[in-house]
Amino acid sequence: MDNNNLFDKDNQNQNNEQGQSQQQPYQPQQPYQQQPYQPQQSYQQPYQPQQPYQQQPYQPQQQYYQQDAGELEEPVSFADWMISMLISCIPCVGIVMIFVWAFGSNTKKSKSNYFKAVLVWTLISVALVIVLSIAFGAIFASMDYYY
Repeated sequence: MDNNNLFDKDNQNQNNEQGQSQQQPYQPQQPYQQQPYQPQQSYQQPYQPQQPYQQQPYQPQQQYYQQDAGELEEPVSFADWMISMLISCIPCVGIVMIFVWAFGSNTKKSKSNYFKAVLVWTLISVALVIVLSIAFGAIFASMDYYY
């Protein structure tokens, strides 16, 4: 559809709205004839062809953790986690190793953060046990006076 036919329809619609019914004579145009660009109204933009959207194929990439110096760190493997959990269950050795993994300089960042969280939860649970022991001890101590 060309711009001239759109312009004629707009004029015809305006005339119909005003009560005047005038028909514009049909003017056939030559096929494949390029019309010069004539700006119509301020809100219409000239046609600008767009580039087609080309989707890139999915390429899975292994993600690494980034350290402060800008170098990438490999994640801790499943076997390494299993060995770490097993060692942390050993009574005296486990406590020492938790501190080594939490604050050691050769430990991977994710492993270090995990064992720091383990230490914080251990401190919270020890503090809670102490507070509850004192509270229940006071309750049981006050019961001796009534017997």
